Amino acid sequence: MGGAPDAPEPLLRVAGLVKHFPITKGVLRRKAGAVQAVDGVDFDVRPGETLGVVGESGCGKSTMGRLITRLLEPTAGRVEFEGRDITHLGPGKMRPLRRDIQMIFQDPYGSLNPRHTVGSIVGTPFRLQQVTPEGGVKKEVQRLLELVGLSPEHYNRYPHEFSGGQRQRIGIARALALKPKLVVADEPVSALDVSIQAQVVNLLDDLQRELGLTYVIIAHDLSVIRHVSDRIAVMYLGKIVELSDRASLYAAPLHPYTKALLSAVPVPDPRRRTERGRILLKGDVPSPISPPSGCRFRTRCWKATDVCAEQEPPLVALRTGHQVACHHPEPDPASEGAATGSGPAPAAGGGAARGTEP
Repeated sequence: MGGAPDAPEPLLRVAGLVKHFPITKGVLRRKAGAVQAVDGVDFDVRPGETLGVVGESGCGKSTMGRLITRLLEPTAGRVEFEGRDITHLGPGKMRPLRRDIQMIFQDPYGSLNPRHTVGSIVGTPFRLQQVTPEGGVKKEVQRLLELVGLSPEHYNRYPHEFSGGQRQRIGIARALALKPKLVVADEPVSALDVSIQAQVVNLLDDLQRELGLTYVIIAHDLSVIRHVSDRIAVMYLGKIVELSDRASLYAAPLHPYTKALLSAVPVPDPRRRTERGRILLKGDVPSPISPPSGCRFRTRCWKATDVCAEQEPPLVALRTGHQVACHHPEPDPASEGAATGSGPAPAAGGGAARGTEP
């Protein structure tokens, strides 16, 4: 997907975003702690690009998606859309912005009302925003169904008459009804059969080129993220630990956690599989109720030292366009190659989605 790396002003800017869910106990519901789902996240998204967000289950990536679409109220931090602060806008003031910011949900079965026809589901945004498209709502809904690869004749059918992949296409059509500028897709293919995932991913790719969309795509599948993203943010326990363009991240990951994730991606070529080696992380992800001090990954990291427990590493740029939050980042193969006169090291996880980098 093509991005706009030199865009002067980001479409979306997030700074210090925090979301803590309070834990209450007793009859008086006194606060006994908090789940630190998202704990200080900074990034921006440029017009026309796709930012992929990847991480293990429970790392806070879906919560972050709901925060930037304002389906959840942030605890702290700032969300700007087209230069406007939307962090604490009420429902009334957010309503006009819903036309520009839409979300595709993970579960194609749970996100569609089984009592409504496809025509009613896809036409709902027009009714809520009191928009009458040229030619009428029915004609526009049928056009949208055709746009996402469904038949206009499906207008009067119900969700239970469709497969999972077709239901997700209906959800995509609903999200695109009002011609949004930003679409947040929360694991759009994780609930689908593997044979259908590529079709939906290619559909999102085609729609971006045709309609000029900007995406934030959340996933735990590194292969999907690689295929669709211009830049990738890696999350661990509520924080972004690495943020880079796609080629740089897959060729030379700097954070140990990213390297471990890439080592787990299946590689079809046995020769490259033995070259890369598998990194097995010990233990489980710590509880977001009481995360470790300092670096949150230190309890599972083979590079951890005393400084990792004492100081939280900031997210800093170690090379152009490549940010990492680590006291002991991985060595840069390009720098090593220049120093020794040899070529760059083999790409880590280079065969995750394709044999070579596109």
